[in-house]
Amino acid sequence: MSDWIDVAEQGEIAEGGCRVVDVDDIMVAVFHYEGEYYAMEDICTHDGGELASGELDGCEVICPRHGARFCIKNGEALTPPAYEDVETYTTRIHDGMVQVYGEPD
Repeated sequence: MSDWIDVAEQGEIAEGGCRVVDVDDIMVAVFHYEGEYYAMEDICTHDGGELASGELDGCEVICPRHGARFCIKNGEALTPPAYEDVETYTTRIHDGMVQVYGEPD
């Protein structure tokens, strides 16, 4: 049974910012967007590059390598060269701590 994993104190990740956390040896990017937190595997399905350092454009993260766009809310691949979605994870605020659940949705 997986557990909730602490990411950061609420408010520690700036609006539009991101924090990467290790979830059972999988790097997960947690984005802060419009007061909510969204988590997805930190890997572009096009070529395996990381997404966390990509630019956030609304609720889309742009892969810094080849420009593929992914929805941070549901992991959907929105533009080529990526065609496969990214795994997402459930987040919550518990006792003032941003947490991510240890298994993908």
